[in-house]
Amino acid sequence: MTGEQKVAKNQKGERGSPPGGAPGGLPDLPEDHPLNEFFKNLPKEFRGQPGTPGQPGAQKPVQGQGSGFVISADGFVVTNNHVIEGAGKIQVSFDEQNKHDADLVGTDPRTDLALLKIKGNKTFPFLKFADKPARVGDWVIAVGNPFGLGGTVTAGILSAMGRDIGSGPYDFIQIDAAVNRGNSGGPTFNLDGEVIGVNTAIYSPSGGNVGIAFAVPAKTANDVIMQLRATGAVSRGWLGVKIQNVDEDTAASIGLADPRGAFVTEVTAGGPAVAGGLKTQDAILQVNGEKIADSRDLARKIAEFAPNTTVDVKVWRNNSEQTVKVKLGTFPTSKEELARVEQSKPAPVGQTSLSQLGLTLLPARQGGGKEGVVIAEVEPGSDAAQKGLKSGDIILEVQGQPVATPEEALSGVKKAADLGRKAVLLHVKSADNKRFVAVQLKKG
Repeated sequence: MTGEQKVAKNQKGERGSPPGGAPGGLPDLPEDHPLNEFFKNLPKEFRGQPGTPGQPGAQKPVQGQGSGFVISADGFVVTNNHVIEGAGKIQVSFDEQNKHDADLVGTDPRTDLALLKIKGNKTFPFLKFADKPARVGDWVIAVGNPFGLGGTVTAGILSAMGRDIGSGPYDFIQIDAAVNRGNSGGPTFNLDGEVIGVNTAIYSPSGGNVGIAFAVPAKTANDVIMQLRATGAVSRGWLGVKIQNVDEDTAASIGLADPRGAFVTEVTAGGPAVAGGLKTQDAILQVNGEKIADSRDLARKIAEFAPNTTVDVKVWRNNSEQTVKVKLGTFPTSKEELARVEQSKPAPVGQTSLSQLGLTLLPARQGGGKEGVVIAEVEPGSDAAQKGLKSGDIILEVQGQPVATPEEALSGVKKAADLGRKAVLLHVKSADNKRFVAVQLKKG
């Protein structure tokens, strides 16, 4: 399989000091030692200088290795972001005698992909991404640099499609070909010699191969690499909301017939959703006419649009469907911004309510707070208990209406019951975390 190579990086390590040594390379002598004054007064040329090998201040070079593959004759190389992250120098090695320095073109931490360019004007054999979709049960071949051994080929089958491995909204393919440390960034081929995935992660309690590996699908990888090659970065549409799945109880609490769509738990201040009129407690059902299955589906669909695209967002609000137009922003690329607006996973689901919900409430001021009502007790075995509500949680809203007293909360529950709702939607605050939870009403 031509085009496979290992990618090595050098990066600065931590400052080291000789074991048992004192600053400047002198023996670590106690203050009352008879030779202490002698060593302390030595000329500096006899003490050793910081920054020299073996002395404090010296930087230990750290080398990392991974895999990758060439995708063009002029030397563009695909690998994983985590393979080259933090690198000071990148080198592509086809074998011990065939090594080349490379520049970093761009990275995409969201899919863990990176694009390199081999320096110089040489021509290289290269690989192509597969055009036809892969199928479960297809034979696959994984090529890479496990444990730094060099080119290694393993075979297996494509075990599953659409795997969620908890690293974002994108799905991965699962293979059972042996993949180990060092295989990251290497290609997985079909029997036509086309790349169907970029090896990215393994599931392994032991750290070694157990027959479960994950790869970025060819279509996703190709779309990302084309953007990196063109601009050095990946631009994605951004809606500016935090979302969670609509489960059966949440659907029942807002009057939605079926549990579908993505439920808005928070609208980012100053984000596109605010300008477009999206609100918390909206259930997003469609985007540009395409149905939304769940929160991950929404995140993927929005990311497919270019920034500044205006999309029609159909929501369920106040017992009816409404459509709002939202001009998408640009998804943040820095780690800090990404952590702040991460929306690839459903938000934690908790519950809260009143006597019909298995709860005892107190005014917030009696619990030391200033807003909402405080949960004093949660009935063991109740739906609220099963959904994680606990003493000390604060109920801010019941069915979208702010509450300041237990009586107002009870009134909100009664209204939901009168409307025939099977569950009540609560806005709950636990410590500094706010979330929406739907609690089932007790029958009778």
